[in-house]
Amino acid sequence: MLEVRDLSVKYGSYLAVNRLSFQVREGQWLMIVGPNGAGKSTVLNAVTQGVPYTGSVLLLGQDAGKMRAAQRAREVGILAQNHMVGYEFTVEEIVRLGRYAHSSGLLAGRSDEDERALEEALTLTGMAPLRSQSVLTLSGGELQRTFLAQVFAQDPKLLLLDEPTNHLDLVYQKQVFELISRWVKEPGRAVVSVVHDLSLARAFGSDALLMDEGKAVCAGPVGQVLSRENLSRTYHMDVHDWMQRMLGQWMEKA
Repeated sequence: MLEVRDLSVKYGSYLAVNRLSFQVREGQWLMIVGPNGAGKSTVLNAVTQGVPYTGSVLLLGQDAGKMRAAQRAREVGILAQNHMVGYEFTVEEIVRLGRYAHSSGLLAGRSDEDERALEEALTLTGMAPLRSQSVLTLSGGELQRTFLAQVFAQDPKLLLLDEPTNHLDLVYQKQVFELISRWVKEPGRAVVSVVHDLSLARAFGSDALLMDEGKAVCAGPVGQVLSRENLSRTYHMDVHDWMQRMLGQWMEKA
């Protein structure tokens, strides 16, 4: 579904991503992990044509750089970690915007498929009871679920997530990741996430891409990539031991 070949991104003289290659197939949830400054978010920006790059990005076998924006919008959905909203739109109005990529123009009417996608997205994310509420009144978790519903209504084949729960409480992290986990199980779908939380990456990802200084350290099944050796070499600390110590604080004393 996604193939990245020899991707490089430069900001002036700074090489943010250095000849990176990876693939994402149907049904996979790829977690892109690594230290700050590894180039993780830059990779997503390149895939979505947000920054100039060299190399190639193929979406469903097509050169992403040559696809029309509307065509890419039908194939790729994006969920960021922050949403700046300063308008009195309702939840339903925000979610309905996800169907714009499938419309024939601003004056196009609403199709039965649009209504079905809207209702399914609201129901799946649990936002149907709040559909008439202003987004300005929502909690952080409710707002993120609203924009997740918008992406679900868009019905893309590939979902890109850039730290989607980084600022959310634990309960909302759990909700969002479990919703995406259910979504990706449907045929013809795949997910790529940038995450800092290695526990979330291991719990929900099928595969992982470990990056450092713009390069791939390792890529493959998540359990193999997030090995003690790979993490220690990349983070310059014994990550496995640190995680065990953190878990140990929650173990009941005998």
